[in-house]
Amino acid sequence: MAMPRKSLTFTQAWTFTAGSKLHSSIGSNIVIQKHQILVCKVGIWIAALSPGSWLVAGLFLGWLGPNPVETLTHITGMTTLVLLLVTLSITPLRRITGWNGAIRLRRPLGLFAFFYALVHFNIWFVFDQVFNWRWMVEDIIERPYITVGFSAFVILVPLALTSTKGWMRRLGVRWTKLHRGIYLAATLGVVHFYWLANSKADVRLPLLLALCLSVLLLYRVPGWLERRRRMIARSQGRNIR
Repeated sequence: MAMPRKSLTFTQAWTFTAGSKLHSSIGSNIVIQKHQILVCKVGIWIAALSPGSWLVAGLFLGWLGPNPVETLTHITGMTTLVLLLVTLSITPLRRITGWNGAIRLRRPLGLFAFFYALVHFNIWFVFDQVFNWRWMVEDIIERPYITVGFSAFVILVPLALTSTKGWMRRLGVRWTKLHRGIYLAATLGVVHFYWLANSKADVRLPLLLALCLSVLLLYRVPGWLERRRRMIARSQGRNIR
């Protein structure tokens, strides 16, 4: 039986209206998510640049105390560690809140962490080693806390260089494996800070950072075990076939 023309017209109109509302709702959600990400990125830029701005102003206004180099070294190193921990907190934040847009905040946080690590390294190389490469190598070999700190910096270099979408496409699965190096870099950074603070008999702050890092790493353990279990299951399935 043919559908009456009026009924057909009404059905088409209802379908068009429902579809329009759906597309409008999706479009509104996308706009809201982009706005949220933009606001968060602006907040990250302001927060991440604040320590550097304070240090630059302190150089000219005499805020850095009797030993400006030590203050510069401490603040840049501390900021690096904090930014690394905040970067590692993005995945738990995304899983707990369900906000997938949070993943887009990881790159600027990681790049700011590398920026402060680079400044931290250059302060040490310029003021402690006076541009002397031989002294630098000797210091790295002879002092363990310098060894682990320099190792953490070296690990961060390829992570920063390959943080773009182009490198993600070129490396494929290897990109994910490479960027897991942030776990080792953060661990070495905390150890570096602990050994340095231990020589000054005050390890409270590095222990607090170590606790935060432990929580962030332990949160990932169930996911790592689950992925491992799936890989073993797939491997066994292929062997059976």
